[in-house]
Amino acid sequence: MNEYVLSVDNLNVAYQLSGKRVLKAVQNVSFELRRGETIGIVGESGCGKSSLVKSIAYLPRPTSGQVTLNGVNLSGLNSKELRESRKSYPIVFQDPISSLNPRRTVLQLVSQPLKIQKIGSPQQRIEVATKMLEKVGIGAELHGRRPYELSGGQCQRVSIARALVTGPSILICDEPVSALDVSVQAQILNLLEDLKQEFQLSILFVSHDLGVVRNISDRVMVMYLGKVVELADADEIYGNPQHPYTKLLLESIPGSNKGRVRPVQGVGMDLPSPLNPPSGCAFSSRCAFVLEHCRVEEPKLQEVGKKHQVSCHLTAKPVSAKA
Repeated sequence: MNEYVLSVDNLNVAYQLSGKRVLKAVQNVSFELRRGETIGIVGESGCGKSSLVKSIAYLPRPTSGQVTLNGVNLSGLNSKELRESRKSYPIVFQDPISSLNPRRTVLQLVSQPLKIQKIGSPQQRIEVATKMLEKVGIGAELHGRRPYELSGGQCQRVSIARALVTGPSILICDEPVSALDVSVQAQILNLLEDLKQEFQLSILFVSHDLGVVRNISDRVMVMYLGKVVELADADEIYGNPQHPYTKLLLESIPGSNKGRVRPVQGVGMDLPSPLNPPSGCAFSSRCAFVLEHCRVEEPKLQEVGKKHQVSCHLTAKPVSAKA
């Protein structure tokens, strides 16, 4: 059996704006996700995290590059085949209430994917949805309620149940706990970890909260202006960060609120516009260690240790972008 459930090769996402302007949201991203592995994806707002995971799910299709899921190249699928394939990589979104149809009951919401994918009879769909709701902690007394009658945490549990009901191999979580209270966040994270073990899931987990990412992730990918600047095991990222941006993110965590990332200012400059990024290294305008060479030549992803890759001129020899 292939060790990898997902392979992403040189993925690019560009948005055409007015006045012939082009926003390069994701640039040449490559990585592989192992079976049963969680990769946390971190970075400031505007760094391309959500664009990356949505393009992996072909929502919308990436501008270029290749996504291979369980050995199948998604770019080779037609619209019908692509729609059917989405049962294998559902997304849990940031806002648990607005992501659910307010007109449907909890049971209808969770059974709907089975109906769309034409899985089972109506009665079988109800049975499967009921069992999944039980696994996420939503009792029968809530099955007839609508999203606006539930708390944010309950809505996110429903979203997770809806995502898992078709038996996916990958779960994509796009800021799934950022809108929840801290106590509820912990409950949802524990639930995800339990479900990951039970269903042997692989997870892509997007978050601004480095504390959350550390606790749930096997590896961490740090993004800056659409590019991967560091990728390593979680313990390595937190114990031995190599990229100046990763260090800056870690240093900016307030001691009284460990793990929650504030906007990073670096050497006093705001995040550059992705429409007009700096030449050479994208982080050069904010880096305290910048060299003249950094402003001219863009660094490549390099290996600085076992399974530890960094995009910085201060590091070692270039290697393949995959890990």
